[in-house]
Amino acid sequence: MDLQRRPSYYTSQGMSFFLKDLCLLFKTQSEASPAGMTHVFVYGTLKRGQPNHKVLLGGTHGRAAFQGRGRTAEPYPLVIAGEHNVPRLLNVPGQGHRVVGEIYAVDEQMLRFLDEFEGCPDMYQRTPLPIAVLEWEGTRGAPRETPAADRTVQCFVYSTATFPPEWLHLPYHDNYDSQGQHGLRYNPRENR
Repeated sequence: MDLQRRPSYYTSQGMSFFLKDLCLLFKTQSEASPAGMTHVFVYGTLKRGQPNHKVLLGGTHGRAAFQGRGRTAEPYPLVIAGEHNVPRLLNVPGQGHRVVGEIYAVDEQMLRFLDEFEGCPDMYQRTPLPIAVLEWEGTRGAPRETPAADRTVQCFVYSTATFPPEWLHLPYHDNYDSQGQHGLRYNPRENR
């Protein structure tokens, strides 16, 4: 079965074990720089100016350094779903838009924190995807050769492969903003 292309809702115990194993496998496999940093692409509430960006700042949860802006190399459905209006990148390549977001270099401590913060592997799954670089300004955690615009860098992305089928019929977005014209206000964790 092609796990990347199936749009159905899986809740079986076997799938849950598979996703947990997959998340553990990718904890140690990444395109990391010699300094031990890993690239993560964020497209929702973790971006600058969004409600959860603060968790990337201050070093409390590990190190995160902004590297630049990018977009998914291929289209994905980015929807706003659930009772709290959470942005979710559905792991259905080839549908939707090339999603815009930010690239961060993170250390192992921050990666572990993000796994917990994102509910990996139950709510989201951390998967490696090629991200097309739009702008690059970082040096920390950069690959040996700094990516130029229109180059790609491998990043971990928190997407979801387990979702209700009706989410595929929600409007697709290419660039999330919690205060956007979509009118679906994100309900922050501290208010739930």
